This record gives sequence, structure tokens and C-alpha cells, in this order.
Amino acid sequence: MRKIYCIANWKMYKTAREATDYIEHLLPLIEDFKENIYLSVPYTSIAAASSFAKKTKIVIGAQNMNDAKEGAFTGEIAGLMLKEAGAYFVIIGHSERRSLFGETDEFIHKKVIRALQDDIQPILCVGETLEERNSGTMKKVLQRQISIALSNVPKSSSDKLILAYEPVWSIGTGKTATPKIIDEAHAFCREVISELFGKKGANGISIVYGGSVKVENVSEIMKGENVDGVLVGGASLDVREFAKIVHKCKK
Repeated sequence: MRKIYCIANWKMYKTAREATDYIEHLLPLIEDFKENIYLSVPYTSIAAASSFAKKTKIVIGAQNMNDAKEGAFTGEIAGLMLKEAGAYFVIIGHSERRSLFGETDEFIHKKVIRALQDDIQPILCVGETLEERNSGTMKKVLQRQISIALSNVPKSSSDKLILAYEPVWSIGTGKTATPKIIDEAHAFCREVISELFGKKGANGISIVYGGSVKVENVSEIMKGENVDGVLVGGASLDVREFAKIVHKCKK
């Protein structure tokens, strides 16, 4: 069976002190939960959060990284720096990175390769805009994003990957895709992955959904056969709300 993940993406919120306070309050609320709980925190909170979460079921990761091992890239963060700070995973290709910072499929591919080389688990985000869905090019977009991002990734590394399907039109808008739309998109993503890693490899890769996930809709989202968890944005900032989502994030 594939692993189930409940992933929080805090974006540009919470200081290091706020991060440790959050974890302190979250732990007693999830002590009986057996699935994987990931917190993607700001760079400045990684060290404090990972130290505080040590020997707990909570895993700390980053929201972005550069594709280079090191270099003259003012303001950028390298994978090895994240790892040293305590990050276990990194989100790559989030729609906000694509739309606001102009990240291309090719650049995202380089980041995936670098993350694997630096022994950091990549969570690859893919998804279509509303215009692309309405024009009937959704599958073409997803195939391009996945194929380019995961090209040249060794089959032996497929078990380290997590894919996040996040339709751009539902992120931060309150518009959640229906369970049917989500599961169909996930099934298609798995088809594309199987072309790269074979059916067995594809069946082992968890695909999570992101896009206005909240307490009220997570149970319906998780009913999808190809849904292996959720990537939670705004709703993850409130520790009690996120804890409720965590408990509904199961099969």
C-alpha cells in the first residue's frame, strides 16, 4: 500500500518561535495518528522546528531550493544547507513559484535532480490553470510538467518521490475541485508516471492533492482511489484546524 501524507505548507508565515509553539500544541492533538505528517516551514524556522520535532512523528521540510550545489546566487538556498538545518524534504514547482517567480519546467527538473543528489525528498507540484482546464489542455499540461520534471530520474529513486496535484484555479480561492475531478487527475498523473518508471514504480508513488483543502472537504477528497493525502495551505496555519485535517487524512 502507498503511504499517506498530510503536508502543511506554511508559505511565508511563522517565525522560529511560532513554529516551535505550533509543534508543541500539535503533538498532543495527533498522538494517536499513524500516517505521515509533514510541515513545510520557512527557511528561518527549519533548524528550530526540526530540533523541536526530533523523535516525534512530525517531519520538517522546506518550501523551495536552488538547483545548484553552491555558487554566487545571492539570496538563494542550497539543498545541502537545508539538509544541514534539518530539512528532510522540499516542495518543488509549487504554482506560486511558477507564476510569481517564473520557474520553468526545465528549472524545476534541475531542482528535482539536485534534491535527490542531496538526499532530500522532493515533493513535485503540478497542476493546470482554469484557462487550461476549460480549453481541454489539462492532460497535455500535466503530462508536460511531469515528464520534464522527472526526466532522467533513475527508477531506483522513484520510491523517494511524492507528487502533488494542485490545480492552480483552486489554490487560495476557496474553490476545491470535486472528488471526481481530483481522482481522475490523479489517475492520469499515475499513468504519466508509469511511462517513466513502469507500472510497479508508479503504483508506489504517493500522489497528494493541494488546493483549498480544509476540514470540511478533506474526508471527501481522501475517498479517491488515487488520492494518497493532502497538501494544506492556509488551513494549516491554525494548529487546531490542521490537527482536525490530519485526523481526516486517512483511508
